[in-house]
Amino acid sequence: MIIGPLRIGLALLFLAACTSGGLNRSPDGVFAPGAARGDSADGLIVGHRLMAAGEFELALKAYNRAAAQQGLNVDTMSAIGSANLNLGRLGQAERWLRRAVEEDPAFPPAWNNLGVILMERGEIGEASEVFRRAFAADNGNSDEIRDNLRLALAKLENSDDTDNQENQNFNLIRRGAGDFVLMSDL
Repeated sequence: MIIGPLRIGLALLFLAACTSGGLNRSPDGVFAPGAARGDSADGLIVGHRLMAAGEFELALKAYNRAAAQQGLNVDTMSAIGSANLNLGRLGQAERWLRRAVEEDPAFPPAWNNLGVILMERGEIGEASEVFRRAFAADNGNSDEIRDNLRLALAKLENSDDTDNQENQNFNLIRRGAGDFVLMSDL
């Protein structure tokens, strides 16, 4: 049988565990910052983490949630386009990324990812122009965009040589939160 003070102590411990912060109210606790107050996490951050984990469908849902909370801006449109690109939905990805570059023509990730889609579709001339815009918007700071531009221009120059065209294999490789790199055997 539990004695009086021990019973009271256990009751207080139980009540403390039932509060929104639990026994641990530190910012390093189990819950994300703001979760104890009922705030939701930033959908873009959650989506970027899900993309990095290869959970593209869940990332798309997080990005849609971010768009509902923040509105359609260049970040949310580009993120939705990138998630669709990873899901192989090139048409949807292209529409979102074109809207993103229309919204902000100086946003390099959207230009770069649009170029990747165009390369996948075999639209080499337009893709090289899009990579040029990405490179210019980024002031030449991104090695990945520079490599994509270089590969697109090399493929454009060799487009008349059908033997070289058959031997070039481009692969999409995801870099960072939403950047893609075309890799080639060149």
